[in-house]
Amino acid sequence: MLRTSFARSALAFFLLTGVAFGQASHPARSGSPRSKPASHSATPRAVKPKPQASPKPKGPQITYTRVDVDGPYVAITFDDGPHKTLTPKLLDLLASRGIKATFFVLGERVVQDPAVARQIVTQGHEIADHSWSHPNLGKMSDANVQGQLERSRAAILKATGVSPKVFRPPYGSFSERQRRWAHEKFGYLTILWDVDPLDWKRPGPSVVAERILSKAHHGSIILVHDIHSQSIDAMPKVLDTLLSRGYRFVTVSELIRLGQTHPRKTPVPTTASPTGTPTGAPTTPTATPAATPVRVLPALPVHPADPAAPGASPTVAPAIPVAPPVSTP
Repeated sequence: MLRTSFARSALAFFLLTGVAFGQASHPARSGSPRSKPASHSATPRAVKPKPQASPKPKGPQITYTRVDVDGPYVAITFDDGPHKTLTPKLLDLLASRGIKATFFVLGERVVQDPAVARQIVTQGHEIADHSWSHPNLGKMSDANVQGQLERSRAAILKATGVSPKVFRPPYGSFSERQRRWAHEKFGYLTILWDVDPLDWKRPGPSVVAERILSKAHHGSIILVHDIHSQSIDAMPKVLDTLLSRGYRFVTVSELIRLGQTHPRKTPVPTTASPTGTPTGAPTTPTATPAATPVRVLPALPVHPADPAAPGASPTVAPAIPVAPPVSTP
């Protein structure tokens, strides 16, 4: 009995001393994590910032919707021709007013009416590429797009002796990657527009004219189609009114060059004013002093003649004095 009691006491002693030893060697865990050793310095270690990638330099501008230019210049452009009868009628309207325009032609129409295409060039207008058959290029494969542009370019060159320098995609559908490709492959600048009268819907000549006149301003690129009679009928009012406001018509390529040599320091807003006079258009003073000087616009360069445009001279056209703008009804 005594031995049993002694054994139990010894076992209890060893159990108690073992627990105490374990608590001393391994402190009890709490809900908070184990403390880390103190650092040698109270100041936190600075984290070295990752090197920032230098921004890629911007390349040359290859797409134009309008041009910021110092002066009342606009480019009027005509799409989808040439038309056998309407385009010559339009050319007469332009010639009688001394206006130069840009014609974005379809290759298949150039093949049908090469004489009209040649007339565009010989009268000093710019001829430009608008594809072979007017498809939606943005939805086509690269191979098919290349076929469209190669065929239209070849047709224009054969009919006129001129290789186009600017291009307008049908419907304006052309991705940024396609624009870069067209620039690298053909040297094309992609030309869009900022004034669109939606004349292809045939709203009537007066509506076409008012839509153009309410939106045109410095550096505008105006879109019209020379395959609709209503569009041609609207041109006398459009051309005469813009001329009376002091605007000067140039080709798209001339407008781009003027934007480079005579840039406008403050871009012109693209919205029309409530009165219908476009914001940024030359305004008419309420009272013009008798001694107001005549404004002289910078001369435009005349480039060497193409084989299909005999008679042009590689000289510089004289500066054209422009009287102060007059009001229109």
